[in-house]
Amino acid sequence: MTYFSQIPPEEQKPKVIGFIGFDGLTTLDLTGPLEAFANAQLRGQPKGESSCYETIVIAAGKKTFVSQSGVVFTARHTLATAPQVDTIVIPGGSALRDSETGKIIAAWLRSRAKTTRRFASVSGGIYALARSGLLDGLPVTTHWKFAQNVARQFPALHVNAAASFVKHESFYTCGGGTAGIEMSLALIEEDYGMRVALEVARELVMSLRPAAGQELQEDSFDYQPGAIDRLAELPAWITSRLRQNLSVEVLAERACLCPRHFSRIFKQTFKSTPADFVELLRIREAARRLEGQRDTIESIAASVGFKSAEVFRRAFERRFGMTPRQFQKRSPKHLDSWPNTRAA
Repeated sequence: MTYFSQIPPEEQKPKVIGFIGFDGLTTLDLTGPLEAFANAQLRGQPKGESSCYETIVIAAGKKTFVSQSGVVFTARHTLATAPQVDTIVIPGGSALRDSETGKIIAAWLRSRAKTTRRFASVSGGIYALARSGLLDGLPVTTHWKFAQNVARQFPALHVNAAASFVKHESFYTCGGGTAGIEMSLALIEEDYGMRVALEVARELVMSLRPAAGQELQEDSFDYQPGAIDRLAELPAWITSRLRQNLSVEVLAERACLCPRHFSRIFKQTFKSTPADFVELLRIREAARRLEGQRDTIESIAASVGFKSAEVFRRAFERRFGMTPRQFQKRSPKHLDSWPNTRAA
């Protein structure tokens, strides 16, 4: 834990984090990072003055706005009245992609470029930050479903679709879901050290993750869950991304391990190589979809990440002892009872 006496006097005042709000934003993109910063506390500081950050919401339009999921927020400031802030966080939302709102926010971000220490976009928030021109030439990431579109729309960016979050100098970008919290924990660690960030991570039941291309400090594993614990979430994570690139490198990055070490402990844990395990999950999901009898074999193969229908057919026949078409005709009702289909 970082103690107040260890923080330089000029850094003892809470840093102001400004969150941009607008109609149609994604609720978690705002509330996830906001909760992370709000939970950061310092030990040894006078009671009532232990917060590391002051968080404010800055509305791009009217002070009251409604998220995509229907949650109503009331901001303290608008773009016109916003005070100077240390860090600006731009949540994602459909309004940023092709609307006047995105243009207004982008122009405001440009106007704050020289007086703001850091900028961070969450998921689709990258559209406003990219439109500002501040990210030109930089490595970035975003939610996987926006990655190709962002790369086409902003060719000056170097988009890494596999990373949870990417840091380059004073700019942070991240994917969707919990990636916004993971990025926020990295910002907290950057400001106040690992112990403060770990306290927040424990509070939110999260783990610290390095930015793409970086490694966790060696001593971080004294406080982090063990390597096997970090593998526990992978089956669910893989299942939700079957159509994406699930190479050993991608999985190892997700687990915060080097590929060689990852492959070794993965096999110890799941009694399977990463490639075989991914293929198994793809085959199981394909079998479920085949039972529905609604889609073609070719479309099912593509939907679970196989490069071609022929590759899918060979893998399926190896697991089930019959072709996908034969399986579809028989339509077994109890998939888990079939041989060679159980995950380790």
